[in-house]
Amino acid sequence: LLTGDNPRAAARLAADVGITDVRAGLLPQDKVAAVRAWERAGRRVLVIGDGINDAPALAAAHTGIAMGRAGSDLALETADAVIVRDELATVPAVVALSRRARGLVVQNLVIAGAFIAGLVIWDLAGTLPLPLGVLGHEGSTVLVGLNGLRLLREAAWQRAAATAAATSTAGPAS
Repeated sequence: LLTGDNPRAAARLAADVGITDVRAGLLPQDKVAAVRAWERAGRRVLVIGDGINDAPALAAAHTGIAMGRAGSDLALETADAVIVRDELATVPAVVALSRRARGLVVQNLVIAGAFIAGLVIWDLAGTLPLPLGVLGHEGSTVLVGLNGLRLLREAAWQRAAATAAATSTAGPAS
């Protein structure tokens, strides 16, 4: 826990959520130094913040998440992601959902690439009629769009929350 708050308040919050490494009374440059030290040690750092003093650490981290409702404009602009609801409990679900989204992006690239490669080979090998070429290309676009829409289903969020819960009970990954 890196915070500019006083040590007593920081210790109370850390005890409530199970954080053992607490650094309180920090200035923005102190938070950045801590983030960079963790990165030099080979760790990937995710910083969650909401204030102007958190913006430099959000920018220095591998991933920065701002808490949207109470967040300062600078923190919101600096962060890689914004959680609109100011609930820390949603962070693991958002991280799990972002991993699923990345997987869908890879799937979509493979689908689109396979379609385009097939159409190019068909055209180079023989006679691909223009209407079929257009239909194949637009069909791949529709498939990619429908595949991406899977993230909007309620089940995607429930699966992400379940994945996050399972990961948090298993402990941190090294």
